[in-house]
Amino acid sequence: MDLERIIKNHSDPKKNVKPAILNLRNQRHHIQFTKLLKKKNINLAVDDYREQLKEYFEIKNPSLVFKPDFAEKWKQYLMTEIKKAPLWQQGRWVYFPWSKNLVHILEEKKFFAVRTARNRELITEKEQLAFYRAKLGVAGLSIGSSVVLTVVLEGGCKHIKIADHDKLALSNINRIKAGIDYLGAPKTIITARQIYEINPFARVEIFNDGLTASNIAKFFSGLDIVVDEIDNLAVKYLIRQNAKKNRTPVVMGADNGDSVVVDIERYDLKPNTVFFHGRMGGLSYKKLINTDKLTTARLITKYVGIENIPVRMAESLLSIGKTIVSWPQLGGTALLNSAIITYCLLKIVNKQALINGRCIFSLDEKFGPGYNTIKARSDRQKLIKKLKINFGI
Repeated sequence: MDLERIIKNHSDPKKNVKPAILNLRNQRHHIQFTKLLKKKNINLAVDDYREQLKEYFEIKNPSLVFKPDFAEKWKQYLMTEIKKAPLWQQGRWVYFPWSKNLVHILEEKKFFAVRTARNRELITEKEQLAFYRAKLGVAGLSIGSSVVLTVVLEGGCKHIKIADHDKLALSNINRIKAGIDYLGAPKTIITARQIYEINPFARVEIFNDGLTASNIAKFFSGLDIVVDEIDNLAVKYLIRQNAKKNRTPVVMGADNGDSVVVDIERYDLKPNTVFFHGRMGGLSYKKLINTDKLTTARLITKYVGIENIPVRMAESLLSIGKTIVSWPQLGGTALLNSAIITYCLLKIVNKQALINGRCIFSLDEKFGPGYNTIKARSDRQKLIKKLKINFGI
């Protein structure tokens, strides 16, 4: 048995990124559906359509839900629907070729109404629709994958562009929601599939080479908002150049130990906003394009603000090249980052008040009972001084 050849022939993760959405009232789709059944190319079939239809009836008739005749009213509605067509012909059947799963769901408008029903009135119907219609770009899919999945989970952004050149490594799985069966697969492919599994009606455009000087204009075309989660400082600079040109707001969340630093740059409202709010000095794309990992760490430390670095993170930075190979990141912080950024995006696309600046969320400060004692502050100052010396800041 040539095991290596067999594995290679079954391991192209670039295949089958988009689901097939079938309307069985359409003859061509019906034939495609029948072929799937005949080929026995289905791993799992899920038909929860009746329950979804009941939920739709409930959210459209909330005043009936707690009344004694609700069951009768629901039955009447169901019979009316069945007279139009058998339930198996209604809605849409979604086939996910990568898992070979087949799922029966409501058509898009009803699907969206039911899937976002529990958001009301925390998010109004008007706000939800604006969020769904907004076109989002996410650059960098380490932390960015959590961001985009949180956005989609909350009913946002049908149209999404995602960019990353990297593949999933085992050390990524402490913060990227993916199983070991995806090791070695492009992060874009993994994220696209996860988006479609939440919202099959999404439209995802993939940039497998990440963002470059040659493709960034295409990435920005048509976007309403961009999330920057890239490590490469030169590409971060390109993002801001294009954001300024296109008047596109940029939101960036930096995970910082158990803290999150969120920077909002409103190029839509203030196109002359200084890149990075001026926190890294007078940089240029040419200066940044060849920076090594240590210089990048030094610049990111300067950008985050050395005074904002938690004790454990500072100690970790001092250990790079000694006991660890890179700056550490946590899954919990990635999720916190994602929740905060999703909140910001919802505000921006609905033209609601939001700062053009920075916010810092420190879990140590909020939950550490001794955080603001004289000794704790003194210890942090000593560590900051040591970090400044080591990083030449």
